[in-house]
Amino acid sequence: MNDYKKLLEGVKEGSISIEDALLEIKKKPFEDIGFAKIDHHRSLRQGAGEVIYGAGKTPEQIAEISKRLLERSERILITRLDDKQAKDLSECLEFTYFPGTGIGIVGSLPEPTTQGVIVVATGGTSDIPVAEEAALTAEFYGNRVTRLYDVGVAGLHRTLSHLDELMSASVVIAIAGMEGALASVLGGLCDSPVIAVPTSVGYGASFGGLSALLSMLNSCASGVSVVNIDNGFGAGYLASMINKKGENR
Repeated sequence: MNDYKKLLEGVKEGSISIEDALLEIKKKPFEDIGFAKIDHHRSLRQGAGEVIYGAGKTPEQIAEISKRLLERSERILITRLDDKQAKDLSECLEFTYFPGTGIGIVGSLPEPTTQGVIVVATGGTSDIPVAEEAALTAEFYGNRVTRLYDVGVAGLHRTLSHLDELMSASVVIAIAGMEGALASVLGGLCDSPVIAVPTSVGYGASFGGLSALLSMLNSCASGVSVVNIDNGFGAGYLASMINKKGENR
């Protein structure tokens, strides 16, 4: 978004002609590099630039897409990297990899630009990789994040010991496997939107997260929405949108 603001400021100040500014805008919608069409207008439309989904891409492809995106942005978020991809990618791109989360970030995390806080809560320690994907995504987009890990309903006193953080949150992300009960509990305690993330953590009858997904979809608590199994990125992105919309009113 910043490059468009600079462009318009240049027109206002007279350092850029209307014709040149129009040409620059026309050139920017997307860039076709053969194996990918890079959406350079996404930040203008949605307030957040394109994210690179790393799974299935070669390190060379990720590096080339990153290079093109860096021509118009200061930082890039890469999701769903595995350890081997990250190791190979480090040979052709400078970035920070967060092991176990699938997240890679080109550039540094920004200072928070919001006053509202997003709480990321997990049922257990095994849910942390998905939680970190959500938390890092929210931080990448300039949000303040509070992490509450291992506060599941198997020991409800652990959840209740964090009522201050939960009740003061702008958005809560509830991440749990097994039967996914944490989302309903938090939905019944908080006056903020709750984004439920089912994880694939659990024994055989959890069916790789399907049990938690169905439980969350059937939550009796109002104000609970659900994203797909293990989709920490989607939860973090949505939480950021809600948090920023609330502050812009």
